[in-house]
Amino acid sequence: MVQATARHLLVDTEEKCLELKQQILDGADFGDVAKANSSCPSSAQGGDLGSFGPGMMVREFDEVVFSAPLNEVQGPVKTQFGYHLLEVTSRG
Repeated sequence: MVQATARHLLVDTEEKCLELKQQILDGADFGDVAKANSSCPSSAQGGDLGSFGPGMMVREFDEVVFSAPLNEVQGPVKTQFGYHLLEVTSRG
């Protein structure tokens, strides 16, 4: 089965998500931004979600994680939890 590793951050609003995406695109470290802003417990690890396969995350995550280019910030991705930025770090 295909496995992927990714990191993400989770915030309450699309506006905040877009603001953080711009900070990352402007050179801020994804992990540092996640630690400072994400409401997900993974923020303590800079948003690192570890390794997972299809179907282990919500559908909106899977659609991005198993199709997006590696090491590029994706989002905002809206789920039942809020708005995410995602970065797929490996897939294989």
